[in-house]
Amino acid sequence: MPNAADVKQLTEEITSLKQQRNAIILSHVYQRPEVQETADFVGDSLELSRKAAGTGADVIVFCGVHFMAESAAILSPEKKVLLPDEDAGCPMADMVTARELRAKKEEIPDAVVVCYVNTSAEVKAECDIACTSANAVQVVASLPADKPIIFVPDKNLGHYVSLKTGREMMSWEGYCHTHHLLTADGVRAVRTRHPDALLLVHPECRPEVVAMADHVASTTGMLRFARENAATRYIVATETGILHQFQKQCPDKQFYPASPKMVCPNMKSTTLEKVLKALQTLEPRVTVPAKIRERALNCLERMLAVQ
Repeated sequence: MPNAADVKQLTEEITSLKQQRNAIILSHVYQRPEVQETADFVGDSLELSRKAAGTGADVIVFCGVHFMAESAAILSPEKKVLLPDEDAGCPMADMVTARELRAKKEEIPDAVVVCYVNTSAEVKAECDIACTSANAVQVVASLPADKPIIFVPDKNLGHYVSLKTGREMMSWEGYCHTHHLLTADGVRAVRTRHPDALLLVHPECRPEVVAMADHVASTTGMLRFARENAATRYIVATETGILHQFQKQCPDKQFYPASPKMVCPNMKSTTLEKVLKALQTLEPRVTVPAKIRERALNCLERMLAVQ
């Protein structure tokens, strides 16, 4: 992390240039603390998708990873969508391609295809409806009961949704490297150190870890639970960047990472220097070809319509 003086100067320059550009900065909760602090809005994928769709800004600076910026470009094609680090990708999103999905759809032609938002625009264009970890259960529950379901690409989230909805699904063999790092033995070890803490688990974690949770939720759901629950100590099983928001929103409570290794290098690749440069140059810009965008937009709009 840069020193306080550098952070202050960079933040001031970003704020000034943001106003000149009529820009809005969106930050995922896994970003570096100083990046989160420069943002106009901090949230999870669903919140950020909705914010991208509703903003009146001319420029969206998306402090996240590539699929998130793509989603903003799909929802707001008239805006300039910038991804401060063009190499910030998502290994899980890369685990399914449009070609592979088309082949699977041919095997199960009457299936409804649900894609986790952690997918490329090309994959979304092949899907019927998207979901995030915050609304995946509601999305799947809204689908016709007589239709088979293909769920891509996260097998762990798919397993959780299947348990919650009672729906059988063909889940892809993808997973999040960061969440997959946490094992049941790891949970038992951290619980030994903090026996009175509640365990909050993201549904991208392994099924055996999810089964040990006191509460399973998206990042926003975790934060809401901690704010509203009387407990004062929590073990947090998701990417460690969220601890900044926990400490900020619940300063009177204590939070412990389930594993200090749960760090996403792609999320941490965005820096204040890169945010400033993006505003200065209006690059790197993320765009989606019109034919892909039109089909992917239907997928995202169906998700946003689910209550």
